[in-house]
Amino acid sequence: MPESVLAAEETLIIETPERVELEFSLASIGNRFMAVGIDHLIQFLSIILIAWFFAWIASVNTLDGIFEDSPKWVTAIMILAVFVVFASYFTVFEWLWNGQTPGKRLMKLRVVREDGRPLTLWEAIARNLLRIADAAPGFVIPIYSVGLITIFLNRRDQRLGDIFAGTVVIRERADESPTFADTFTKRIADPALTRVQKPVTFTADISKITEDEIEVAEIFLRRRWDLKDRQRLWMAWRIALPLMYKIRPRYSEVDFTYEGFLEELIARFHARQKFAG
Repeated sequence: MPESVLAAEETLIIETPERVELEFSLASIGNRFMAVGIDHLIQFLSIILIAWFFAWIASVNTLDGIFEDSPKWVTAIMILAVFVVFASYFTVFEWLWNGQTPGKRLMKLRVVREDGRPLTLWEAIARNLLRIADAAPGFVIPIYSVGLITIFLNRRDQRLGDIFAGTVVIRERADESPTFADTFTKRIADPALTRVQKPVTFTADISKITEDEIEVAEIFLRRRWDLKDRQRLWMAWRIALPLMYKIRPRYSEVDFTYEGFLEELIARFHARQKFAG
């Protein structure tokens, strides 16, 4: 098979408003099934621990005894706890861990929006609402036959939940890219920064941002001219993503760019320090 065909099947290319293409490696089916298998194992182990805990509270020796011999309130709380673990596991982790669950983190996978931006609570909820359909014909033991067929038929390897939510699962290439320590080995003395992107207006509490994080962003902005356009856009995304996850900014998507976000964040950070000083 030609390399161009393989690249088209395994790579998601997104064109930014600046007419620059960003490449994301789509997660393979094998890695996705390994990740979801790890997550379901954690789910089932959690459910077993919950059942054991409530059996201990009710002083019974079997699971049937919880339903037959224990007080009704114990049974009701146990059922509620099991339901919460079963229904909200993927949604909560993907929202709080920025598109990752324990399984995805171990397999170095991440869920992002189709435009490459971070996952929001809405997308986390939406993509997991259809997990039951994707897991068919199994329910208690998910088989994911429907999801597997949908992934094969979709050029972006999306299951039904991904199509509904507008998300894709990508493979993180942290091991293929230079680390911050390797890339930014010298501290730049000149603190002056020039804005080259359209202003990005956002609302957030930036007090959680540390000086070390700002330093990384500053060094990138000073060295961005040494990078090719695609590398520059990818690095801006890589640096901005954890900062956005940390402060949860509210912003308009019309003129948003990750580089413009970093420029505005740095300007506000220094203005805040100057005011505090």
